[in-house]
Amino acid sequence: MDPYKILRYPHMTEKSISLVERQNRLVFIVDRKSTKNQIKQAFEEAFNVKVQTINTMITRSGTKKAFIKLKPEYHAADVAVKLGII
Repeated sequence: MDPYKILRYPHMTEKSISLVERQNRLVFIVDRKSTKNQIKQAFEEAFNVKVQTINTMITRSGTKKAFIKLKPEYHAADVAVKLGII
């Protein structure tokens, strides 16, 4: 399974950057047909971290947004630096 078929791209706004810093969360735009378990597996495989929870929502434009919270022993800021967000 290619994780980047599920994880499209990181969502970069001021609010999503503040979630990285305050709540240890990352925001990604994902494939609309993907489930939370598929998103979790793809994210863990792509970035070698453990995911605590995932919340998803469908935006007005029809894209699916995933809010991915990492376990406390991992830092979202480290993943954000790898991606070039921060």
